[in-house]
Amino acid sequence: MLFWVVTALALGAYFFVYSTYVRRKAFRGTVKLHGKTVIVTGSNTGIGKATALDLAKRGARVILACRSKQRAEAALQEIRRESGNNEVIFMQLDLGSLKSIRSFAENFLKSEPRLDLLINNAAVVCAPGRTEDGLGMILGVNHIGPFLLTNLLLDRLKECAPSRVVNVASYMHEFGEIDFNCINRHKCLGLGTSTLDITKIYSHSKLCNVLFTHELAQRLKGTNVTCYSLHPGSVATELDRNSKDSWYVFIFRPIFRNMFMTDPMSGAQTTLYCALQEGIEPLSGRYFSNCTLTEVKQKAKDDIVARKLWEVSERLCGMA
Repeated sequence: MLFWVVTALALGAYFFVYSTYVRRKAFRGTVKLHGKTVIVTGSNTGIGKATALDLAKRGARVILACRSKQRAEAALQEIRRESGNNEVIFMQLDLGSLKSIRSFAENFLKSEPRLDLLINNAAVVCAPGRTEDGLGMILGVNHIGPFLLTNLLLDRLKECAPSRVVNVASYMHEFGEIDFNCINRHKCLGLGTSTLDITKIYSHSKLCNVLFTHELAQRLKGTNVTCYSLHPGSVATELDRNSKDSWYVFIFRPIFRNMFMTDPMSGAQTTLYCALQEGIEPLSGRYFSNCTLTEVKQKAKDDIVARKLWEVSERLCGMA
């Protein structure tokens, strides 16, 4: 009898967690994007690829902004085939290289007359090294790269307004902190290379995404360009493909993915909501989860910290 009671309680707890934290609402909007141009970073796999496919099906000209040419071109062919849209192209972008980001922006602005939607989707988790510019890899790819890219493309977004910037963050931002002493001294968000250390640094980077969006919205007032950050859900992607911890790779990850993670297309729904939902312009700068406006803690909307992070980011990427 006790066995069945415990089993029932365990199943009940699992279905509660699944329905509350894993299952994603579907974006039901029918917006068409013919004549619109969008950029999706990290769109050769996972949430980015699912997002790009949906936007291509809606008729958009989709720029796959990815580091790996081989992987991106394979994704490009698949997206073109499934969407029936040949206006899907690849442009190389390495967010771990300030030179690559500037080159991408220069090439894009020369070749593309429009930009209606910028989706900063790309990110890394298990990346304890340094970028070619000496930044901590997670800081560089997850925050400084998107920060610089967005700023380089802002004028084009303003010219094509109404337009939007969507920053894919994570609920992990709730566990993040911004240590400006560490950023200024070491050009990284935290020290250490253990799985726990890297997880903490990833959380710090996601808090940067939310604060960046908050400050960006303040600076975009009156331009008809709006911006949003979001949590995509617990999604089975290749984000953790570089993990070297065997216990995680062979034991924890398979169990966690099968029981507590959803698929990339489900994970793309809140991105699509922020990109396409009509009437959310007054909510610029806010944070969404499961296609719903979600309140964040004070540390994720602190005006002083957000402004300071912006100023430090300008210096680190050579804008200041």
